Amino acid sequence: MEISFIGAGNLAWHLAPALENAGHHINEIYSRQLTHSRQLVSNLYDAHTLEELNFADSPSQLFILAVPDDALEEVCSRLVLPENAMLVHTSGGRSLVSLEQWMAIYSDVPVQTGVFYALQTFTRGQAPMPFEDVPLCLEASDPATEEALVTLGQSVSDIVYLITSEERRALHVAAVLSCNFTNHLLALAYDLTAREGLEFDLLRPLITETFRKGLAADSPADVQTGPARRGDQTTLETHLDYLKNMPGISEIYQVMTSSIQQYYSPLP
Repeated sequence: MEISFIGAGNLAWHLAPALENAGHHINEIYSRQLTHSRQLVSNLYDAHTLEELNFADSPSQLFILAVPDDALEEVCSRLVLPENAMLVHTSGGRSLVSLEQWMAIYSDVPVQTGVFYALQTFTRGQAPMPFEDVPLCLEASDPATEEALVTLGQSVSDIVYLITSEERRALHVAAVLSCNFTNHLLALAYDLTAREGLEFDLLRPLITETFRKGLAADSPADVQTGPARRGDQTTLETHLDYLKNMPGISEIYQVMTSSIQQYYSPLP
């Protein structure tokens, strides 16, 4: 398939090479930050950069919107596509209907729309990630576009699902809880150990075992441990006393403690 990218950030950095390695052809890369599009192009076979959002003469069939959610409508308002192009966004939180509405308002030509959501965390600048085990959650405005996206998805990943916008929103919330929030807690733990001159490496075996157990269990709830789970009020008070001059972390600690206690409290 002939493909162009609008956006050259975290996702595009990994998805564009994966599609190319699967035999697809990447034609153009557009980014507000020209250095980003040039860097991504340098990792591809013969793609080139565009400095404007005018793809009217593009040979591409599929255009992938890999931009932040807050920029989607503004980009769509300036986007010029060839007739009957397929346009997909890659957002976990934006609905397909939103993209359909924007195209109805802003596009002068018919455009088929869809969603190509890769359920993984990506970081620009790292070695391109293999996509075989990356879940792809797809949605389309019509059967022909759905079929094209499924075929495209299956060419790069072994895990392809058709998921509605509502299901994808729930999945995205779960992803934020399990990925972004978890990583932030690790960052706070790192800061605490650094504050006391301790090595973060002391926590690595604990972190590794926590994830191993949680992923191996039928439900992570089955292997929950810690003072909140066992109702150890003395330890909880000791920890909060230590955190009394760190209001941000103290608030998180109390919210998480309360959530664990409520989760495991006996039903009335």
